[in-house]
Amino acid sequence: MSITQFKNTATLKLDESNPVAVPLGTPVAVASTTSVERDDGVETGVWECTPGRWRRQIVAQEFCHFIQGRCTFTPDGAEPLHIEAGDALMLPANSLGIWDIQETVRKTYVLIF
Repeated sequence: MSITQFKNTATLKLDESNPVAVPLGTPVAVASTTSVERDDGVETGVWECTPGRWRRQIVAQEFCHFIQGRCTFTPDGAEPLHIEAGDALMLPANSLGIWDIQETVRKTYVLIF
């Protein structure tokens, strides 16, 4: 068994930065991540995103805890969820919708494929 520890997640330097896959207008949000994927298909990490709107494409279930920032997630066919630092979410598999980042967010997350 291997234990993964991310120290000082609020200030951790993240490894990768890329524009979001399906942006909706400008500005185009840039997401940065440091993560570890296990052999059993579980991925965990720290994720940060700059302001912008885009369509969520992840089909895995996801647990996430927001460390900083402010955003809204509007699931397809449902009411918007207003999210800020200190909030946590459990997104079921295939939770598609629109992310709208108003203030750069940072979260820790676990994806379960």
